[in-house]
Amino acid sequence: MKILIILAIAAVILAAASALEIYREVHSFSVTRYNVTSPRLKKLRRETKILFLSDLHNRIYGRHNERLLQAVRKENPDLILIGGDMLVGRLDEPFDTAVEFVRQLPDICPVYYANGNHEERMKEYAGKYGSAFADYRKALEECGVRFLENDIDYLNLNGQKTAVCGLEFPIYTYKKIRKSYMEKKDVADYLSAFHTSDDKTARDPGSIPDQYTILLAHNPAYMDAYLDWGADLILSGHLHGGLVRIPGLGGVVTPQGFFFPKYSGEMTREGEQTVIVSRGLGSHTLNIRLFNVPELISIRLMPVVENCCNDM
Repeated sequence: MKILIILAIAAVILAAASALEIYREVHSFSVTRYNVTSPRLKKLRRETKILFLSDLHNRIYGRHNERLLQAVRKENPDLILIGGDMLVGRLDEPFDTAVEFVRQLPDICPVYYANGNHEERMKEYAGKYGSAFADYRKALEECGVRFLENDIDYLNLNGQKTAVCGLEFPIYTYKKIRKSYMEKKDVADYLSAFHTSDDKTARDPGSIPDQYTILLAHNPAYMDAYLDWGADLILSGHLHGGLVRIPGLGGVVTPQGFFFPKYSGEMTREGEQTVIVSRGLGSHTLNIRLFNVPELISIRLMPVVENCCNDM
């Protein structure tokens, strides 16, 4: 009997501690910093900082998101990339919070935005959401945000020719519980159909010498296809870190209801390519995070250091 009482007390303490930790994590964020190297960064003149934001879901950190904005400014980035789901695609969730935050970012540096499933839902279901997505996009474009909707843009990043690509998939590919994944060939077709700002079909990244290619792809479920396409840096989100993270195993469950995804909230090197999946900055509906603090990702691209040897 005594043992049962002790076990019951221990269970209550554990449950209370877990609830407190979940509350703390849901209402906080950290800055995760990664150094990224690539043999394709030969023209990069200096260390270059990219901030990656994903899955804010209208979360507010301090009045008018000032805590988050201060963290962004403190990193002093050269480029900001947004991986989608900054809002919540529901009729009872206005997008004002996301607009108020994101519209301030172009004052810091150039900003590129690729849609997630919440933006895609509003975009595809115009009969339900009306002009909500068009209004959202217009409000941000007027402030200087560049949307990439199966588009590619080229820029000179501190001497390095860089391609930034934004991939979006139909909303049906995000259906929960049942598998609704596209075949690898279908994903490849989307990637090969990227269009440039002058509406020309873009070339695959591997065919362009000295170009560094960054792919914004909200859903990491198709990572094998992204890697085969040849992107040098792949940035994804969507999984919210797997809700609960287990040391050594990673995230536990995806929004689609599948367990222990290969990529869930970390940086992974795949040969000379780099995969970064964000744990996201917010949550919605199921507001649970355990050992899974929301994150703002700061990436330092490192110049290639040529080895110089003198004959003796």
